[in-house]
Amino acid sequence: MMFNVPQFVDVEDKIAGPLTAKQLLWMIGMGAAILVIRLFTGGGASMYIISVPVIVIFFLFAFYRPNEQSLVMFVVHGIFYLFRPKVMIWRRPHIGAVFPSANRGKKEDASASQPTTRRATLEEIRETAEMLDRGAQTNN
Repeated sequence: MMFNVPQFVDVEDKIAGPLTAKQLLWMIGMGAAILVIRLFTGGGASMYIISVPVIVIFFLFAFYRPNEQSLVMFVVHGIFYLFRPKVMIWRRPHIGAVFPSANRGKKEDASASQPTTRRATLEEIRETAEMLDRGAQTNN
């Protein structure tokens, strides 16, 4: 049985010439913003001075895609990064550093501060490998 697998599903549909729906909405919003600027400034040089940065901002939001995501999401993630608490990983300090009284009355022993290592025998390694193999066979 053959199935047709859709390709390029991450590409947005073009609805108005080369513009997608989001880009078209940004362009309509830009036109509305320029209309409002014209109404408040009455035209003239001040309208052009204010309109140029607005046009650039709207074009960036419509067409610029940093890291293959929309500029809106890029800005939202940046704001979240600035205002959310950063993740801190806690590492347990040495008990004597936090509680100095824990070290009082104990005899200093050099071997007590050294970690102990245990060496596994070849037979223990084989038993562990067999146990893991049996567990993998029952999970399949």
